[in-house]
Amino acid sequence: MSILKNMDYAKENTFKEVIVVEGMHDLSLIKEIYPNADVMITNGSEVSKETLDELKILNENRGLILLMDPDMQGERIRRIINNVVGSTHHAYVKKEDAISRNKKKVGVEHVSKDKIKEALNHILSTSEKNGQSLLLFDMYDMGLVGHENSKKLRRELGEKLGIGLDNGKTFYKKLCMFGIVREDIEEALRR
Repeated sequence: MSILKNMDYAKENTFKEVIVVEGMHDLSLIKEIYPNADVMITNGSEVSKETLDELKILNENRGLILLMDPDMQGERIRRIINNVVGSTHHAYVKKEDAISRNKKKVGVEHVSKDKIKEALNHILSTSEKNGQSLLLFDMYDMGLVGHENSKKLRRELGEKLGIGLDNGKTFYKKLCMFGIVREDIEEALRR
């Protein structure tokens, strides 16, 4: 699938792009793994206009990799940033890998170093694919919406593609944003 950029940052230990995370603990973890990486924080879900302005400039000059918490707020921050700055790169961690020891919190700061490396080695890029596009009918036809087990199938597909789980409408938008077409989905589901 062309949307996956199989980078080997773990060996290179360098990034052209700026990694964007939610908080200081996330930043500390990234800097532990990649001391030379440039990391910027959003200060949680209340992303200020000033931060968005800075991110827009950074995106134009270097590009951004968004590594947000695998929860609703993390997805909300991704949408806010993308709506303001344009196309970005995305790294995802699985929710089960981001749960705190006491099982009360979910966040990038709780993810193991190996899982962070894995996420940053499988970066997704938003795409402006011309020609083929995914139709809402395709989602229904493949059982991703409108069926009893649609949520389970979206979860399975989200994990295989590394894009997380969302409701049907948001999942459809995310598939379109990454330029994922029906053939890509069918191939991922066969694996």
